Amino acid sequence: MAPASRLLALWALAAVALPGSGAEGDGGWRPGGPGAVAEEERCTVERRADLTYAEFVQQYAFVRPVILQGLTDNSRFRALCSRDRLLASFGDRVVRLSTANTYSYHKDTLYFFGDNNFTEWASLFRHYSPPPFGLLGTAPAYSFGIAGAGSGVPFHWHGPGYSEVIYGRKRWFLYPPEKTPEFHPNKTTLAWLRDTYPALPPSARPLECTIRAGEVLYFPDRWWHATLNLDTSVFISTFLG
Repeated sequence: MAPASRLLALWALAAVALPGSGAEGDGGWRPGGPGAVAEEERCTVERRADLTYAEFVQQYAFVRPVILQGLTDNSRFRALCSRDRLLASFGDRVVRLSTANTYSYHKDTLYFFGDNNFTEWASLFRHYSPPPFGLLGTAPAYSFGIAGAGSGVPFHWHGPGYSEVIYGRKRWFLYPPEKTPEFHPNKTTLAWLRDTYPALPPSARPLECTIRAGEVLYFPDRWWHATLNLDTSVFISTFLG
């Protein structure tokens, strides 16, 4: 993700929320918006609410993505991530915004993700309960984000990890390591969804699903994935490195 200009967190948070928005369910963040798109017709990633660690390792950890439900209670962390609470706690902090494109320095979709100063954000992160399933030889690292509707990250891959939505909805597209997706690294996920996705034959379609607040997506090592925020979204990723 390319570096962008440094702006006050107050500006970054206020810019992606409706004035006066404070509904308890959305934490004061903007549902939908001008960049919003629809969810997929059918989720093709399995959801599990009763998964054991043994099942996770045998069926998913090295094989395929899975959506985890109900394994942790992050209601306290969610309350602290409301717009008003974040502005009260971090509104005077300077943050680094990023562009969603892989190589582009044209800032057409900016969002706050990664580059978290863990000393500054420790008071927030200590209230987060990560998914309980680790992998041997790895250690978790957090990356917290806030993004407007229509933003996201184009296809890329890295090590395994989790992504939990705190507010909003995030649509995911995933391919196994041996199946390189058809995409242009300098175009946004939204452009890919509108220009490339409709022409893909069924055999070339990705696994896809929209992750909602309280759900956690696990992606295995080296799986290609792209994301698209359907609403203004608050989220946190746990990378297993």
